[in-house]
Amino acid sequence: MRAYQVTTADGIDAIQQVEIDIPTPAADEILVKMKACSLNYRDILITMGGYVRNDIRPIIPLSDGAGEVVSVGSSVVGFTPGDRVIGNFFQGWKEGKINDAGLNSAMGGSINGVLADYFILKADCSVKIPDYLSYAEAATLPCAATTAWHALVCVGELKPDDTILLLGTGGVSIFGLQIAKALGAKTIITSSSDEKLERARTLGADHTINYKTHPNWEEEVLKITNGEGVNNVLEVGGAGTFEKSSSCVKPNGTVSLIGILTGLESPSMSLMTIFNLLRIQGIYVGSTEMLEQLTSTMEAHQIHPQIDITFPFSQAVDAYQWMAQAKHFGKVVIESED
Repeated sequence: MRAYQVTTADGIDAIQQVEIDIPTPAADEILVKMKACSLNYRDILITMGGYVRNDIRPIIPLSDGAGEVVSVGSSVVGFTPGDRVIGNFFQGWKEGKINDAGLNSAMGGSINGVLADYFILKADCSVKIPDYLSYAEAATLPCAATTAWHALVCVGELKPDDTILLLGTGGVSIFGLQIAKALGAKTIITSSSDEKLERARTLGADHTINYKTHPNWEEEVLKITNGEGVNNVLEVGGAGTFEKSSSCVKPNGTVSLIGILTGLESPSMSLMTIFNLLRIQGIYVGSTEMLEQLTSTMEAHQIHPQIDITFPFSQAVDAYQWMAQAKHFGKVVIESED
């Protein structure tokens, strides 16, 4: 079969297309024919090395894939050939709290991922795709959407009329917007692009802030909330935005620390963490149970993922290059030509 591998830590140029054997599923696994997969910022970092628990070379990249079950292991129940499935980001985290073994089961980093004609999934960490979603749409859910669900619902205990701050218009933030609106919350979203902010408004964003026009965007958040602040912020920036985010969260609110888009440095602690009794919660995707909860809620509300652009499998490296430009709104998808 065709597969892509990250072979060194030299960046996107380290990705090579290779021919390898089709894998054989173990007793508790399923073999899936890839129909579509999607990229996350993590996937670019993995090509550069230095990402925690993701330094295996060579590795088939990407965590997010959707496809059709081709064969099942001898002990598998609940899946049969022809089923449409996605796999959880962590193939060793079914439910409850994660342990070290689970953390070392991240697809496309700790173990082989989905950027191949066929891939292997653990049956108990796989989820059937709702009928209303295409393969391309379903392929966007395991990382970004589950991360947003974990932060907003599992940790943030989202309630109607909560106010949520979303930084940027990448995958996690746009899924966060869609989930928050479906569950009755108010939303504030930032971007450097007025065009992207207009698109966010069409998805239901209540307030938008251009952070180039308003570099002190945390002050704008406080104005919008009449000085009260937000209940939860999906903090995808890291060190470059953490202090601003912390300063506009209301007392007893949550900073969901998700991303490192501004760099790998650790954020400095903000005094507002103490003075406003904030909860700073690290969010690293989620469990299979969370993915199941997410897909059920999306189906109930008929939420469609926002796909920015789609590339064919043969142009997978071009998809990486597009992602690296950070011009996307929502998700970047790679589809099989079959």
